[in-house]
Amino acid sequence: MSVRVRRVYEPPEPDDGVRVLVDRLWPRGLSKDAAQVDEWPKALTPSTELRRRYHAGEGSYEEFGRRYEEELAAPEAVELLDRVRELAGKGTVTLLTAAKDPEESHAAVLARLLRT
Repeated sequence: MSVRVRRVYEPPEPDDGVRVLVDRLWPRGLSKDAAQVDEWPKALTPSTELRRRYHAGEGSYEEFGRRYEEELAAPEAVELLDRVRELAGKGTVTLLTAAKDPEESHAAVLARLLRT
């Protein structure tokens, strides 16, 4: 299983496999053609409240990750996680985010869960 995390603003690469946007909102200034997104499971994104708290500096990244994992236990999220795991079982899946630091974002938490 191969799961990668990249910024959606980076040009697509041939080895990206299935490109999955994991942000709730479409990235600013990016056309759908340029993004080349294959899937956009909005229910896999953190809640607005959790996202705002983290971006406001309320709590550590570890706390954010724990709370996000709790949100991903919801039935709709579990179903979508299974779908992305299935895709990753067939080849590479690249999780795309507009976050400035993808390695300390919800996409990294999601990637870790998908790999387990």
